Amino acid sequence: MNSELARAFENIADLLQITGADTFRVNSYRRVSRTIRDLADDVRTLHEAGVLQEVKGIGKGTAGKIEEFLETGRIALLDELSKEVPAGLPRLLEIPGLGPKTIALIHSALKVSSISDLKQAIASGSLAELPGLGAQSVKKIADGIAFLEASKGRTPRGIAWAVAENYLTQLRSLPDVERVEIAGSLRRGLETIGDVDLLCISDAGAEVVRRFTTHPGVKRVLAAGPTKGSIVVDLEGGAELQVDLRVVPAASFGATWQYFTGSKEHNVRLRERAGQRGWKLNEWGLHDGDEMLAGATEEEIYARLDLPCMPPEVREDREEFAAGAAFDDLVSAADIRGDLHTHTTASDGKNSIEEMAAAARALGYKYLAITDHSRSSTIANGLSLERMREHIAAIRAANARLKGFTLLVGCECDILPNGDLDYPDELLAECDWVVASIHAAMGKGGRGKLSPTERTLKAIANRYVCVIGHPTGRLINRREAMELDMPRIVAAAHDTGTALEVNASWQRLDLKDLHVRQAIQAGVRLCIDTDAHRTTQLAAITHGVATARRGWARRGDVLNTLPLKDLKAWVARKRRG
Repeated sequence: MNSELARAFENIADLLQITGADTFRVNSYRRVSRTIRDLADDVRTLHEAGVLQEVKGIGKGTAGKIEEFLETGRIALLDELSKEVPAGLPRLLEIPGLGPKTIALIHSALKVSSISDLKQAIASGSLAELPGLGAQSVKKIADGIAFLEASKGRTPRGIAWAVAENYLTQLRSLPDVERVEIAGSLRRGLETIGDVDLLCISDAGAEVVRRFTTHPGVKRVLAAGPTKGSIVVDLEGGAELQVDLRVVPAASFGATWQYFTGSKEHNVRLRERAGQRGWKLNEWGLHDGDEMLAGATEEEIYARLDLPCMPPEVREDREEFAAGAAFDDLVSAADIRGDLHTHTTASDGKNSIEEMAAAARALGYKYLAITDHSRSSTIANGLSLERMREHIAAIRAANARLKGFTLLVGCECDILPNGDLDYPDELLAECDWVVASIHAAMGKGGRGKLSPTERTLKAIANRYVCVIGHPTGRLINRREAMELDMPRIVAAAHDTGTALEVNASWQRLDLKDLHVRQAIQAGVRLCIDTDAHRTTQLAAITHGVATARRGWARRGDVLNTLPLKDLKAWVARKRRG
């Protein structure tokens, strides 16, 4: 319901923008859409409890439209705007570089009402004849259409991160480059991103951009100048990703980095704060008239505005500007002492117990839980009772050969459709660590099957279950999350001392950031795990850490920041009930 309602308010904003409505009004609807999308609870539940207007960002007028939607499935304003604006026109806003004024002009002059119509106008040459447009502008629009159609939506951060690191390595190898950093939503830790933003300091901007735009992986060059380059690269499956590079002077690097990291809402708050002091903040620096007050580093900009330097992951204008907000102990990758969800060749992994242990040790970890699949995960070569007992012995034997590093015997035990666990308690008792996960029958339940919520609650109640693995079961851009009553699950996890996982696999990132926030506010402990099926995937821990930081998880909220003896004590307390 939340996502459907959020889309409705976003559609209102799009239609208002095309009709030339006041920018403030347009942005107010976008903020409402974002507020609803960010809600951890179902909006209908809040409405029925009579607390809808207590949610920050939802006023009386907005609440009325939400109630209208809940009661009728429609919003009168959206219906009115939809009659005024052709259905295909809002999609044109997704084309890079094509703004609402140009869209209104194209529609008025050429009756263009869809991307298909726009393609025909380009092909016929009529678009280039419009005032203010020419061959170059039309080419940019055509390139934008091609990119939109090829991109198939936003790119998962794991894919985008690999592309960004490739270009970082290339740029850092250039002799004239002093510094290169990632900006944008990728730096803020979002699970999907629109494009990659890179910033660098160099006195040879034109040459750096030339090398950037002529890299072997470039499919198409969108821009190439002395201070900016923009390219498109191919991704698997025919998708594309835009990568932008900006060359900035050292004196402005911090301001530019802050500006292009975002978010837009966070930056608005900073500019307002600067304006209250009679100053101006933009991508070039913080200025008092002609005097530059700060710009070389982000830290000095925040300091001049009497703010702590806020980590990129919290820059979303949610709670970071609240009085007393502190960020010093947000969890970091350096805090992680071990990975508690990994697989080997015993089930569907690609490396042996010993290989996984060596890779974890190379990362500086002190312990590693081997958690291969249980018997019902036949597609993942799940272990029968007999094979699991043999596997336990193999892990114990491998651990006996190690010095200064500990292997924990674990399993990823399926939560069955009736809520039972795939292994009996007597076998789970032989494990040091138990991950319980739903892998099948993810629907609503019925006909003898429990709902995903009831199955999860039943697993949480088992004293041998340490953590619920990838709790919502989502696969980013591929599979929606299960319908879960997250407040009930969080409450049960708190009451039983069960942890919830932040699965760091970039395909999952589950729990997501908003659920992380909900869990830690309730006092629930988290585990950040990679679910690694090969040694190289252990490095994905950084994606899970970024997600946890976006939910404001602190070092003390995360179990696998603990020394091993404290982790074992925590497990013992859970088992005592």
